[in-house]
Amino acid sequence: MKKVNFRLLAMFFAAFALVVTMTSCDDDDDDNGNGDNGNDTGNVIVKQNITENTTWSNDNIYQLAGRIAVEDGATLTIQPGTIIKGELGAGANATALLVARGGKLLAEGTPEAPIIFTSVGDEITLADVAEGNFGSPNLEPDANGLWGGVLILGKAPISASNDAGDVNEIQIEGIPTSDQNGLYGGNQSDDNSGVIKYVSIRHGGANIGSGNEINGLSLGGVGNGTTVENIEIVANQDDGVEWFGGTVNVKNVLTWNVGDDGLDTDQSWAGTVDNFITIAPTGHAFELDGPEGSMEAGHTIKNGSVITTDSEFGRTTEDLINVDDNSIVDLENIFFTGIVEGQQINNVTAAGVTFTNIMLDVPEDNLSDHVNGDVPQGVSAGGSSQTNTSAFSGWTWAAQAGAYSDL
Repeated sequence: MKKVNFRLLAMFFAAFALVVTMTSCDDDDDDNGNGDNGNDTGNVIVKQNITENTTWSNDNIYQLAGRIAVEDGATLTIQPGTIIKGELGAGANATALLVARGGKLLAEGTPEAPIIFTSVGDEITLADVAEGNFGSPNLEPDANGLWGGVLILGKAPISASNDAGDVNEIQIEGIPTSDQNGLYGGNQSDDNSGVIKYVSIRHGGANIGSGNEINGLSLGGVGNGTTVENIEIVANQDDGVEWFGGTVNVKNVLTWNVGDDGLDTDQSWAGTVDNFITIAPTGHAFELDGPEGSMEAGHTIKNGSVITTDSEFGRTTEDLINVDDNSIVDLENIFFTGIVEGQQINNVTAAGVTFTNIMLDVPEDNLSDHVNGDVPQGVSAGGSSQTNTSAFSGWTWAAQAGAYSDL
């Protein structure tokens, strides 16, 4: 049976859930920040920041009633197969899970039981996950902006515009400046914010004002002591994954139907992303910005594939690769397919950008049309997928929907 697009219905359900929450929040919260479940949904309502070690178990659905921070010194453990749903909210009321500097998130899903962050408008259940059905039963995979997202903040070096010398810190985008838990940056390259594995984040990107949306996964000043592997972002209104400085390495990441950039890097992120798929972002497949302050470091993006057009959802990527004059990035073994007229690699003369085995699935005599300037060494026509797609098999919604079956 064909799905109906449930954007408006999802917003209705989300608004209804918000009302339910407001009418069920008279009871005091548990000391561990898990809230209460005295509501019609049966979900555990989370209303307060997490200030002590807390576990969210896979026999509950947790409902974020606001912006919830894992504060300095606390660890939030999320069991495999757990579902977390964010309520509808915008501006300062946008719902999100934020791991502050000094806090930790231990979200270790498995291929059989991924951890799913989604909207209250999503009817996915614990039984669905237990049965291996990881897609939404009612929301299309391009319905976005229904809640916020996940933000991990750390103490690793960044290169922000408010350069203050040895320790550069700044407020993460998407979080109001009144919330000090939104600060990130420092001088601890090996900082450890926890373990995030087999996690799918869907339908987020709520706008907090002036076009400032929350990314699916924001990594601000996150250190290389943190493990981030096997991440799926579906239908986020802003970027899929965005790095703001830091040194964290990321492995096996998939973004599908995001409203801006697939992968976005800023502030001299000094890590590597290895093995990825990016499917039909509306903005750039890659938005790779250079340092903003005095600290200069580069990163590597390698072994991946980009599908630039999705005819099923009528989505076309604006550009293939976009860099600044001062970007520092090595791009290696990347295949672009589904390319249409107007999609280009921009600013190919940037001195700090290197291209190694970058393949555009176009005829040889058409290659120059997709490069803004002379075709640089390392960019060629033709090629094939550079992704180990088995890393995403089974546990991602994208795999179950056949979203990258042409690779």
